Order: sequence, then structure tokens, then C-alpha cells
Amino acid sequence: MHGFSQRFSRLSPGLSRRRGALALAVALAGLAAVGSGAWAQPATFPSKLVTLMVPYPAGAASDFTARALAEPVAKALGGQVIVENLGGAAGAIAANKVLAAPADGHSLFQGSPSELILSGMVNRSVRYRPEDFQLVAPVAISPLVVVVNDKLPARTLDELVALARTRAKDAPLSYGSTGPGTLYHLLGELFAKRAGANATHVPYKGGAPLLQDLLGGQIDFAFMPYQAFYADYARQGKLRVIGALSGGRLPAPFEDVPSSADSVSMKGFDFSIWTAYAVKKGTPQPVAERLNAAIESGLANAHARAQLEAQAKTIFQPMSLEAAEKFYRAEIARYRELVRTVGYESP
Repeated sequence: MHGFSQRFSRLSPGLSRRRGALALAVALAGLAAVGSGAWAQPATFPSKLVTLMVPYPAGAASDFTARALAEPVAKALGGQVIVENLGGAAGAIAANKVLAAPADGHSLFQGSPSELILSGMVNRSVRYRPEDFQLVAPVAISPLVVVVNDKLPARTLDELVALARTRAKDAPLSYGSTGPGTLYHLLGELFAKRAGANATHVPYKGGAPLLQDLLGGQIDFAFMPYQAFYADYARQGKLRVIGALSGGRLPAPFEDVPSSADSVSMKGFDFSIWTAYAVKKGTPQPVAERLNAAIESGLANAHARAQLEAQAKTIFQPMSLEAAEKFYRAEIARYRELVRTVGYESP
């Protein structure tokens, strides 16, 4: 035994050096692996399908935006992006599905102030809050218009106000929205307050079924994002666009439609609506950065831009994550003030 120890001790210096080199190599490999996981995380994202959640049925303005951007965003990510439409509860059902998923960036929410901010702010049944989302990138701003059934005898905002006052007691005008507490609902409440007249609110699961009832005469008017296909219904004598709330004029063939700035009774009633992409709060920063870059790349795609701009959408200038967060905080404060002005309380 002693002889074996002596022989081992004579061999051990070389063996020790080899073992030391091996240990160093293993340690360096381990550090590289740790570094790869920490710093190259975006390279492993996406590791599966990215679901772009649209909180309304197919056929609405929000669905159009998602389908215009899904392909170029997927190309920039080097993965697949599928659009999922899930309406109901003023967008809260889709929002909750995203918030119930892991905060890993594979569930991307396409929202507006209605779903991201107002739902959690004014509806008692909604459990999430605006701060539960992180805004990844604002996408575009859409002008809002006042659309009426063609049989309604009102061709301007001032005439709509006068008609609302005339019918306030016996047969109040009805207006549609995409759900209680949404921006379109609050605008209807604000309109009634400005007009000094009653108006009946009729909620829908999305813009597509709302539009169908407007065309069919089941409701009188609505505040809606501008869409180019309104021109087809106008030519068919099914609806009229009687006012633009953006303070400016609309593209052809609605260039002669007056804006709220041209109105006497609704001057200053200026509103538009933005669309943005958001993820669950707590999504790793590298993943959020990768999504931000992919969305900005999608917005730079010439075909996608042409599709969005054909709907009179104004595309946001590129924003960093920090700038997007600052924008989001300011919008939360702005819409909180709108709720206060309207005096809206959840039923």
C-alpha cells in the first residue's frame, strides 16, 4: 500500500496539472453556458408559436391591423405568429387569457385604450389593472368618426345633437359600443352630456356585429374607427359618415365630411384611438426588446404600411421600450381624467 502511494505521488504532479486544466475548461464552459442563457436569451425566442390576441371577432378594424402586421412581424422574429380572435366582456376575456399565460412573450396582446386601460379602470368585474401589462410598442392611431344609419335624418354633428334633443324624452336615440366602459361607450356618454339629451347605450361584443345592426337600422349611430370600406356601404345607401372627431378631414371619398372643429355644438370634441402591442408584466427584458424590434420592423414593411395607411391610420414613429412605457403611463392618466369628466360608474 505504501509503495502504491509513493508511485501515485510520483505520478500526481502531471495528473494534477491535467486535472487542473480539465477543471478550468469545465468551469469556463459552465460560465459560457450561464452567459449564453443570460445574454443570448433573445436568440432562443420565440421557441414556439407566438399568439397575437385580438380582443374582438374577425372583421373589425382591430382584426385588420393584426393581419396586416402578423406576417412581417413573424418574419422579423424568425418564427410563426398566429392571430387569435376572442371577443367578449369589452376585450377583457382576451386580455385575461394573455395574463393567464406565462410571461415569456409568446402571448402578445393587441389592445387599445378600451381594453388595456379603461376595462380595468371602470369595470368592477374586471380583475386586471392597466399596470398588469407592459406596452411593447405603439402601432398606429386611427381617426374616430360618427357613423349613422342612412335613414336617420342627420347629416352633420350639429344636426345629430339637435335630433338627440328633440327625441330625448319620447324615443331617445340609440348608439352602439363594443361594451360597457369602452372608449366608444364613454364617448356616447360624453356626447349625451354635451348635447344635454338622453341616449340609449347598446353594447356589442365587437365592431363587426355593431356595424351589422347599424346597417340594419337596429341602432341609430356609433363612434367608430374610420375604415375605408365605409365607402361601399355609403354608396349602397346603408350608412353615412357625418363627422370626423380627429379635428381634421378624412381621405377621399369622405374628404367633405366636416370635423368636430367645424361644429358649433361639438367643437373641441376631438378624439382618436391608438393600437398597441403589449405583453404580461414581468416578461424578460431581452424578450420584450426582441418583440419591440420585430414590431418596429413590421411597421417599416412597405406592404403593411400601405395597408394601414389606406385605412387613414397614422403609424407611430419608432419607440424604445422606455419611451413606450412613458407613453403608456401618460395615457393611463389621460383616460382616468376622461372617466372622471364623464362621471362613469360601473354598474
